[in-house]
Amino acid sequence: MKQIAVHCEEGFTRVALLEDGKLEEYYEEGQKHHHVAGSIYMGKVANVLPGMQAAFVDIGLQKNAFLYIDDLLPAHLEKQPKTKPPITDLVKEGDIITVQVVKEPVGTKGARITTHFSIPGRFGVYMPDAGYIGVSRKIGSEAERERLKGITEKLLQPEEGFIVRTVAEGESEQSLADDLQLLRRVWDSIRLEQAASVHAPRRLYSEPGLIHRLVRDLMKHDVDELVVSQQAILNDVVLLLRSLLPSFSRNIREYLGRQPLFLELGIDEQIYKAFSRKVWLDNGAYLVVDKTEALTVFDVNTGKYTGAIGLEQTVYEVNMAAAKEIARLLRLRDIGGLIVIDFIDMDAAEHRQQVVDMLEEQVKRDRTKTVIFGWTRLGLVELTRKKVRENRELQGLQDCQACGGSGKIRV
Repeated sequence: MKQIAVHCEEGFTRVALLEDGKLEEYYEEGQKHHHVAGSIYMGKVANVLPGMQAAFVDIGLQKNAFLYIDDLLPAHLEKQPKTKPPITDLVKEGDIITVQVVKEPVGTKGARITTHFSIPGRFGVYMPDAGYIGVSRKIGSEAERERLKGITEKLLQPEEGFIVRTVAEGESEQSLADDLQLLRRVWDSIRLEQAASVHAPRRLYSEPGLIHRLVRDLMKHDVDELVVSQQAILNDVVLLLRSLLPSFSRNIREYLGRQPLFLELGIDEQIYKAFSRKVWLDNGAYLVVDKTEALTVFDVNTGKYTGAIGLEQTVYEVNMAAAKEIARLLRLRDIGGLIVIDFIDMDAAEHRQQVVDMLEEQVKRDRTKTVIFGWTRLGLVELTRKKVRENRELQGLQDCQACGGSGKIRV
């Protein structure tokens, strides 16, 4: 059974996706922690760095945003010049330019921005100036991929681009056309805002809030139930479903229990365990998760698991369970950047391959791009996951001073 729970408290909206009672995805958004990734701004070039082929742009945030030359050149490789021109030929200090945030400010670094605009919809991502079509590789059928590409080619104008999302599999031409038309209207409104603006910096467009993204990205026909703790939020969800997914007919209800929804469903306990430094596996083994500014490290340990056949089989079973759990934690904690996994040493080459295969199979469930590089010469597994914002565990939380940081408190 697949279930989505939505709970609002103290200025925070929290969303959990459960499969047979197990937490698989978790999101939260607070009034004090507004995300800027996806937002479009009119900005003013603060300074240009020829030696770095980059510029810093004031878009109204605390720190100036970083714009690299590749994000100024045409998005499609075929349209790019064979050699990159000096960035000073493209922008100058004081120029007013329209940009989109692709990566949140993290730590001491400002936001990363681009002029390659993209607006996500229910079935695809609209790119008004890209001029190419992509189809999600997670759609396994080549025939279905070609069908969706053919439909998109008919719907697009020459300069437009579109990436078909996995959720579009099996959808009709009319569904894709409606989605595209909605995204075109959003882009038209952005251009009108741009034409009417006389001052920079200024925000022209914001990525929709968590409830809108919930309906757009998570509500699929395999969801059996949606339960919401507030009537007002439930009404918003129903209205969005009517416009974005009118055929959705699963059980949608308001939670009327006495104790908080996330406590009733056991979600709070699962969140606490998943966001701890030591994460126990069901078989008694455990993971230690350590993060630095440069990377995140997972260390796999046998813990209480002793197996029944022999050391090699025991270690193999622990590593397989760990690979599955690590993929889940990457989603839950929204861990991005470089990730290193120290699995327990195995002698059998086929076991090492099966562990990587398990990891690759599990990350297919992740909507964020993840690339697995495999085993290093030191016996570690390296992978990268696209980093858009700080790890989710840092949002709205700070280290507890009483315990020296092993716990977190909400701020």
